[in-house]
Amino acid sequence: MQLYNFFRSGSSHRLRIALNLKGLAYDYVAVDLRRDEQQGVRFKSINPQGLVPALVTDGQTLIQSPAILEWLEERHPTPPLLPANAEARAHVRALAAIIGCDIHPINNRRVLEYLRHQLGCEEAAVTRWCQRWITDGFDALEALLARDGQRGDFCFGHAPTLADVYLIPQVESARRFELDLAPWPHIVAVDKACSQLDAFRQAIPAAQTDAPAMAG
Repeated sequence: MQLYNFFRSGSSHRLRIALNLKGLAYDYVAVDLRRDEQQGVRFKSINPQGLVPALVTDGQTLIQSPAILEWLEERHPTPPLLPANAEARAHVRALAAIIGCDIHPINNRRVLEYLRHQLGCEEAAVTRWCQRWITDGFDALEALLARDGQRGDFCFGHAPTLADVYLIPQVESARRFELDLAPWPHIVAVDKACSQLDAFRQAIPAAQTDAPAMAG
């Protein structure tokens, strides 16, 4: 497998987590969004949409992280990222969709670059934009986690699911946009539980080969 991704991309981050949880090895292929490499001819020959991540496996190229995650679950079902019960699966998918459909798409890089360069928004306004939509989504997630009597250490039960795969990169993004997480103790607790697992630790942006070196 070859994973075309960018260290700070939330959708790339979630795919790294899932691959790690499934115990699947992959070659890390960095696509530098800071230099707009995703818009170049080379990468667009892989994904004409010009977005990361893309996963190349067995001669096939898979795009769009939700589709890739569902493919992973179908082709590599152990360990499962979805519960066995249909209603529980719908619940986990709904938690993931709050992030994947309602927070991330309007806070991703191409939207923020439009705010900066086409609409002339200052960086403080861009940060407020991100904080607003993360807050709305996290308020809903926190309420759902708080009322879920079956919740264990993770978003659903005692093992990571698709919901955690989506949540942890969004928590990383929330911190990057200087959002105080104190109003969401259940989310913070899930983040702490996930941070104990190698699959999550190895997927963090700072651990990737294309991440900037930390100042000594």
